[in-house]
Amino acid sequence: MIGFRPLVQLFALWVSLFASGALSAFGYTTSGSNYVIDAGSANPLIFTVSQSNCDIRSIKYRGTELQYGSTGTHINSGLGSATVSMNQISGSSKYIKVTCVTSTLTHYMVVREGESIIYMATYITAQPSIGELRFIARLLPNQLPGEHPYGEVSNTNGATSTVEGSDVFIVNGQTRSKFYSSTRFIDKDSQCVFGGSDLIHVCVMTPQQESSSGGPFFRDIESNNAGASTNLYNYMNSGHAQTEAYRMGLHGPYLMQFSRSGIPSVKTADISWFGEVGVTGFVPRSGRGIITGTASGVQSGMQGVVHWFNSAAQYWAKTASNGAFTSPPMKPGTYTMVLYQTEFKIATSTVSVSAGGTTNANIAGSVGPANRKTLWMIGEYDGQPTGFRNADKILRMHPSDSRMSSWGPLTYNVGSSLNDFPMAVFQSVNNPVTIKFNLNSAPGAATLRIATTLSFTGSRPRANVNGWDGPAPGAPNKIDSRGVTRGTYRGHGEVYEVSVPAGRLVAGQNTITITSISGSSGDTFLSPNFIFDAVELFTV
Repeated sequence: MIGFRPLVQLFALWVSLFASGALSAFGYTTSGSNYVIDAGSANPLIFTVSQSNCDIRSIKYRGTELQYGSTGTHINSGLGSATVSMNQISGSSKYIKVTCVTSTLTHYMVVREGESIIYMATYITAQPSIGELRFIARLLPNQLPGEHPYGEVSNTNGATSTVEGSDVFIVNGQTRSKFYSSTRFIDKDSQCVFGGSDLIHVCVMTPQQESSSGGPFFRDIESNNAGASTNLYNYMNSGHAQTEAYRMGLHGPYLMQFSRSGIPSVKTADISWFGEVGVTGFVPRSGRGIITGTASGVQSGMQGVVHWFNSAAQYWAKTASNGAFTSPPMKPGTYTMVLYQTEFKIATSTVSVSAGGTTNANIAGSVGPANRKTLWMIGEYDGQPTGFRNADKILRMHPSDSRMSSWGPLTYNVGSSLNDFPMAVFQSVNNPVTIKFNLNSAPGAATLRIATTLSFTGSRPRANVNGWDGPAPGAPNKIDSRGVTRGTYRGHGEVYEVSVPAGRLVAGQNTITITSISGSSGDTFLSPNFIFDAVELFTV
């Protein structure tokens, strides 16, 4: 006969199992105009999808509602209407697949039995009319107030004023924006929101961005506690500092994982089975090829990066210390192949990939001319404003933030701290920047090279050398969006060279001014501006 205490213990265990959802059953049902999907996981995930527009209307994890009530979780700002279907598939595991179809877009949501993960992929034949392709999970801030990996920089809850547009605000005396949550594609791992007494993390991970645009150094919004909702994103195509055309086809797979055991990593995400569920545009590993080779010419101490792209796909890989590299599995085709030292382009070639094949392709680069004699150099050719004043802050705050050092106008004495040189010249704030230096003797003709990373509203540098005006360069390739004020420094990376005639540089003290010029205008930090990568004076 079972005693009273064991019965109580058994009852408590049953209540615990019921509350945690350990008795959850894999499958789906219909409730009104919604599908209800149960992942059958030990930490139960049950979510509801609208049959009319594909919105996720409810997300319950371990019995707790996480979905924001007023607006759904969806693609773009919601599909409006869609043909939504549901089916269960058996393969190496059991799957439930939701398929949402519009005239130009098919969105998939897949659950694998026993996992608290929603796998997704989005196939497009045209860019959405709102101008960007994104997944956005709108979640409850009382349950998930925190953001990872950058914390409060993108938390705009409690904003007291607006700094710029409708996306940069003041909170507790600091500038905040959803744009300050970004990570370079090449560095991305998990982007998460979190909270609760048992510390739930909800994380979005993208194993590869082959159909997105922008290349390895592109960055975009990842998360934002906006007060009414905490928003978690996967941006696939956007006009935020856009440098190349959008790519169509299949974006993904990507996944939203619910965790009570810490922050998951994209490195452990398993999508090898995704070909079993019938997704348009998915190319399995057997239909791909790889590229191996060795990169040379990257300056010591800098990271080599190899980038492959065409109109259909993009890929990248970091080089090993000896220059060796192996690409990710790539779709067949012919690609432009670029070598960067950190983010500065030093070589370009072409290469072809075939299904199931391995192509060997070496690439060699340099910053020329090889026989140049450097008189002085400010910064390094790394495609970044590294070391310059405020460069250490610009990714996570607005240029007007009180934590920024003074922008100037500044006078820089060659050889002094890089922090005395501004990372950017804003036409209405710190224009021009002045460079002073001494030469032991007059060098004759010389070249002044000004490497930049990003231009706004046509800004480009014009140099004056000891009173001699260099030519006004033509306008750079236009990027039709804000950049530096949204926490990015990456654009087309224009490099300007000024041929300084003999007799303009003298023995003793010399002065060069670099001025932002543009046919446009603007106020303060939205005035025409450009970002420095490096400035070099050399002879050959």
